[in-house]
Amino acid sequence: MAGNVRERLLDELAGVSRRYMASYALFNQAVADHLGLHPTDLQCLNLLTLEGGPVTSGRIAELTGLTTGSATRLVDRLEKAGYVVRERDADDRRRVLVATVPERIAEFGRMWDRLGGGWSALFEELDDAELAVVIGHMRRTVEFSGQQVARLRAGEV
Repeated sequence: MAGNVRERLLDELAGVSRRYMASYALFNQAVADHLGLHPTDLQCLNLLTLEGGPVTSGRIAELTGLTTGSATRLVDRLEKAGYVVRERDADDRRRVLVATVPERIAEFGRMWDRLGGGWSALFEELDDAELAVVIGHMRRTVEFSGQQVARLRAGEV
């Protein structure tokens, strides 16, 4: 009996997960369209705001799983849109860093605030232990997704 419940729950989880991923991909596309960006560029910008400072194009390639050439073209598009600038590294003038433009990131943040205003309410009914489960799941999903992206890019699938 317990096996049947778990099997049913795992089947439901598979379907809900697919809907969740599709809804997020469609949301990401809508936000990117609204800002005049490519969805990958939008997520790169999101990741750059989590980095805590300027990064190299090589780091952008690592963050996104893109080739260095594709990452450079992505930076070109973000620079043209006014979200990032290239600057010389103060310690190594040969190295170029990509830095976000604070005013544009503030605009970006305000838009996210308007869109995500009710996001916290989704978790109000959860206690701390349940929140920890959600956080753990999200961390494992990020790691798993990164591994799968690497497998796809390596032609292992």
